[in-house]
Amino acid sequence: MPDVGAGTREIRVRTRDGAFRVFYVVESATDVYVLHAFQKKSQKTAASDLEKGKARYRLIP
Repeated sequence: MPDVGAGTREIRVRTRDGAFRVFYVVESATDVYVLHAFQKKSQKTAASDLEKGKARYRLIP
């Protein structure tokens, strides 16, 4: 997910209840930051979900 920030990765999970996503960044062997977790409602990731991820990425020290 380079649109969110450098090094941001995405986990995708699909269940009977729907599709879910997690944006995260691994900074080191001990530092993992979960930026946003949400249920997808459409094929395209909503702009509001991307913005939440970007805002939280900027908070990483």
